[in-house]
Amino acid sequence: MTRSLTALKPDDVAARLGRGTAVLIDIREPDEYARAHVAGARSRPLSSLAAGGLAAEPGRDIIFTCLSGMRTGACAAQLADQVEGPAFVLEGGLDNWTRAGLPVAKNAAAPLEMMRQVQIVAGLLVLAGAGLSLTVHPAFIGLSAFVGAGLTFAGATGFCGMARLLALAPWNRVAAG
Repeated sequence: MTRSLTALKPDDVAARLGRGTAVLIDIREPDEYARAHVAGARSRPLSSLAAGGLAAEPGRDIIFTCLSGMRTGACAAQLADQVEGPAFVLEGGLDNWTRAGLPVAKNAAAPLEMMRQVQIVAGLLVLAGAGLSLTVHPAFIGLSAFVGAGLTFAGATGFCGMARLLALAPWNRVAAG
C-alpha cells in the first residue's frame, strides 16, 4: 500500500506547533534552510532522511515542508514511509507559510542557495558566450555550448561541477567557530 501525506494549511500547522503536538521537518538542503525557514522547523535534508529515517516522536505529528510544496509532493510516499502513523505536509511550503504572515527565521547574511548561484553563473556564461561570439569571434559560442552541455550532464547524472566549484568560493565557506 502506498502511503501519502495529508496536507495541512499554515494556520493549522502553526496551531499544532504552538500546542507542542507536532514537529515540522524541513527537507530542503542546508544552504536553503540557512537562508530562510519556518521558525522552529528542524532541518533534515531529503538526502539524509533516505539514509537514516526519523527518530520517533511519540504523541507528536510529523509535518514535512519544503519551499513551495513541490518537493514534498514529489516525495510524498518516501516521506510518509519515514514515520509510523499519519504523516502530514505543510500545504504550499515555506512560500504559503510566509504569505499567511507566520514567523520565518531569516538570515540575509547566508549565501544564496547553491542552485540559484549555479543558475546565475550559468546564465551569465551563456550570455557572455553569445555576446562575445557576435562581437569578437564566432568561436566564443563554444562557451555557451560548454555550459549547456554541463547543465545537461548535471541534470542527467546529479553531478554538477559548477556547484562543486562554487562551493569553494569564499562566500560559501562556513566560518570556523
